[in-house]
Parts: sequence; structure tokens; C-alpha cells
Amino acid sequence: MKKSISILMICAAQFAFAQIAIGKASVTPLPATTTPNPSISLEFGDYAGPQLGKGIILPYVTSAAAVTNSVAGTFFYDVSDKVVKLKNGTNSYFALSKNEVTTVGANTSFDTTGVVSTALQDAPNVSEFLDAKVNIGPSSSGTPPGILVLENTNQAMILPKVASPHLNIINPEPGTMAYDTVTKQIAVYNGKVWSFWKP
Repeated sequence: MKKSISILMICAAQFAFAQIAIGKASVTPLPATTTPNPSISLEFGDYAGPQLGKGIILPYVTSAAAVTNSVAGTFFYDVSDKVVKLKNGTNSYFALSKNEVTTVGANTSFDTTGVVSTALQDAPNVSEFLDAKVNIGPSSSGTPPGILVLENTNQAMILPKVASPHLNIINPEPGTMAYDTVTKQIAVYNGKVWSFWKP
């Protein structure tokens, strides 16, 4: 019995300090070591060459008002004005992409009237678990709402790294984000154009 409890406690401790790599074998190690960098909670692989570009796609919402109880650092794609938004520390939202309300070509996720296609989210045969979420890091009793919540005080997420995402991410969806390794900027796609942010 004691061995079973000990094993369960060790497993629980591993999840509390989880580090996750997606699209690569492991989290980037510290320089000149094989020790995973303790500052990384979630890291995406580097995408170049024959793999083509890949980014993360943010959750779609019908309006910023629909994002209730959000906390600073929340990212989402607002289909009402076609803008990728970030909630800042002052209970307001900061636009990370341009507002595109004009008609655009059919080779994007907008149709010819400029309306965002939410066919995947609205599909009748797709069942959605409204309370589904993933929490990475030590869980607190006041866990903020969200699909993917990173709750670390000393770890960060690393976006997918793509050389020139505007050229190498083929047919991106609105709300796609990646780190451009050429310009050293965050790239955000709103369904028509890419916006680039540099610190």
C-alpha cells in the first residue's frame, strides 16, 4: 500500500512541474547540457524545409464580450471584427492584427463576403466538450477559464518557430500565430494579412 501511494505521489509531482514539447522530441536543453531548460513549460517544434510551416491556431470567439472571466495574457481570435486580441492587465483588449472587413479572395478562411468561416466550430456532427481544458503547471483553486491554461510563475510558452511564416505556412487559418525566425518577430494572421510584432 505504501509503495502504491509513493508511486502516485511521484507521478502527481511530475505533472505539477510538467514540461511539454509538441512537434519535437524534448524541450530545448540548457546551453552545453542535456538538462531541459526549466524556464519552458510548453514548446513547439521548429518548422522548416519539407515540414512546411505550422503555427498555433487561437480559439475563435464571437466577440470579446463572450470571453468572460478572462485574465491578463488571454489570446483569442474575435470573428466579429476579425482581429487577434490579447487581454492586457487593464481589463481591456489589445489588437494584435488589423481589422479586415473588406471582401477577400476565396483562397482564405473568409468567404467572398468577408465573413469568417467557422464551419469547423459549427459542424453539427462534431460534439464539443464545453468544460474541456488542459492545464499545464501547478493547478490552483482559482484556475482561470480557458482551453489551454499555462499556470507557471517561472516558465513560459515558446511559439512554433517558422522561417517567414507568411511564405511558408500554407493556407493558414485566421488566428494563426508563430515566431518568425528570419525577422525575429511574432507573426499573427487574421484571415487576410499577417501582422508582425517585434519587442
